Amino acid sequence: MTIRSMKQSDLTACSHILCSVYNNELWQCRWTLETAAAYLTDFFRMEKFVGFVAEENGEILGAIFGHEKIWWNNSEVFVEEMFITPAMQRKGYGSLLLRQMEGYVKEKHLAGMTLSTNRYAPAPNFYRKNGFVDCQHVLFMAKEL
Repeated sequence: MTIRSMKQSDLTACSHILCSVYNNELWQCRWTLETAAAYLTDFFRMEKFVGFVAEENGEILGAIFGHEKIWWNNSEVFVEEMFITPAMQRKGYGSLLLRQMEGYVKEKHLAGMTLSTNRYAPAPNFYRKNGFVDCQHVLFMAKEL
């Protein structure tokens, strides 16, 4: 298994994986391949995009999408999206992708990584296991129209 920098040609495989991960009862999403591809392409085209894929024998098993975000004291990487194909989850691939992003952050002397996730899914425990902490001072807010 290898972790490498993402290429634009990886987006189709990533779109398929995103649909397989989130179109279920747990996440209750209804991604189409077209919307998934557009969603991931938006991240890929960001000026300070940082992304990696996990692959084995030429098959992409998962990916992490992020971007450098300027902050007043030191920039950070905001993780926009991360997923592993369902059959390969709980085998350490997600942790390896996070470690690759951590390596990028350290190499660039950035402050760290931030992300948001669904508190009612298994994802928060995964991130806590990988050293993330709940930020009591941050409130995620939304306005539906």
